[in-house]
Amino acid sequence: MEDTRNTLSADEEFLLMLKEKCSVTDEEWEERQKTRQTEMQACSKALAVLSSDDAHDLFKGTFNPEFVQTSVSHPQERSSAYAVLMDASKKHHSPRLSAMASRVRLDAFTKVKKAIDDMITQLGKEKEDEIKHKDFCTDELNQNQLETEKKEREKSDLEAKIEDLELTIKTLTEQIAQLKAEIAELQVQMKRAGEDREKENKEFQQTVADQRASVVLLSKALEILQGFYDKAAMLQQRQEPAGPPPPPGFKEYKKNPQSSGVMAMITQIIEDSKAMEAEAIKAEGSAQSAYEAFVKETNASIEAKSKDIANKSESKAKAEDYLVQAQTEHASVMTNLDELSAYNSELHASCDYILKNFDIRQTARDEEIEALKQAKAILSGADMEAFLQSA
Repeated sequence: MEDTRNTLSADEEFLLMLKEKCSVTDEEWEERQKTRQTEMQACSKALAVLSSDDAHDLFKGTFNPEFVQTSVSHPQERSSAYAVLMDASKKHHSPRLSAMASRVRLDAFTKVKKAIDDMITQLGKEKEDEIKHKDFCTDELNQNQLETEKKEREKSDLEAKIEDLELTIKTLTEQIAQLKAEIAELQVQMKRAGEDREKENKEFQQTVADQRASVVLLSKALEILQGFYDKAAMLQQRQEPAGPPPPPGFKEYKKNPQSSGVMAMITQIIEDSKAMEAEAIKAEGSAQSAYEAFVKETNASIEAKSKDIANKSESKAKAEDYLVQAQTEHASVMTNLDELSAYNSELHASCDYILKNFDIRQTARDEEIEALKQAKAILSGADMEAFLQSA
C-alpha cells in the first residue's frame, strides 16, 4: 500500500509537470502560429503591392525578359547569391553553405541551381529525420523512465521479500533447533525416570521380601510360644489322682507374667510388617502409575514436538524455495535495471544534444533553406512575385 501510494504520488507529480510543460509548449506553439500568421499576412500584403498593375509595369520596364536572360551570367548575380550564402554560412557555421557559395562563383548556373535544389531537399529530409528522432527520443526516454521506476519498485518489493524470508528461515531454524533440544531433554528425563523406577522397584521387591520373611519368622516364633503356653495351661487344669498325695517335689511352675506382652509385641510386629508390605505395594502401584503417566505424557510431548519440527521443516523448505526464487527474480530485475541504465545512457548520448538544441537547429535549418532559395532566386533572375510566394 505504501509503495502504491508513493508511486501514485510520483505519477501525480509527473502528470503535473507534464501538464505544465504541455501548457508552456501550447503557449509557444500558439505564439509561433501567431508569428507565422503575421508573417504570412505581411508577405501577402507585400505580394499584393508587388503584384499591382503599377508594380507590374515598373518591373516590366526595368527587368524585361531579354535582359534577364542575357544578364543571368552577370557577376553581379553571382556576387549577390554568394553574399547571401556566405552570410548564412557564417551565421549558422554551415560548411555546406560555404561550399555552395564557392560553387556559385565557379560552377555554371544550371549545376548550381540543381545543387541548391538537392541541398534544399537534403535539408528538408534532415529536418524530418530530426523531428522523428526528437519524437523517438522523447518517447523512449519517457518509456525508459517509467520502466526504470517500475523495476525499482519491483526491486524494493523483492528486497523486502528476501529480507522477510531470510528472517523467517532464521526463526524457523532456531525454533527447530530448540524443539530438537527439548526432545533430547525429554528423552534424557524419561531415561532417568526409567532408571529411578527400576531402582524403586528393586527397593520395593526387597522391602516386600524382607517383610514377608519377617512375618514368617515371627509367626513361627509366635506359634512356638503359643504352643508352649497353651500346653502349660492345660496341665494346670488336670485333676489330682486319688490316693495318697505324691511326695514333695518341685514347686509349682507358674507362667511368666511378661509372656503375654512378648507375644502381643510379636503379633504387633507381624501386623506392622503386613501393613508395611501393603503400604509398599500401594506406593509401588502409585509410583508405577505415575511413571507410566509420565512416560505417556513425555511421549505425547515428543510426538507433538516431532510433528512441529516436521511442519516447521516443511515451512522452512518452502521459504528456502521462495528465497531462491526471489533472489533469482531480484538478480533478473537488477540485470534489467542495468540494461535500462545503459540504454538510458545511450539515449542521452544520442538525444541530449538534439533535445537541447532542437528549436535552434530547426530554425537554423529553415534559415539555411531560405538562404538557398534566395540564392537560387537571385541566380535564376526569377520574377519577384514567384520569389515572394515561395518565401
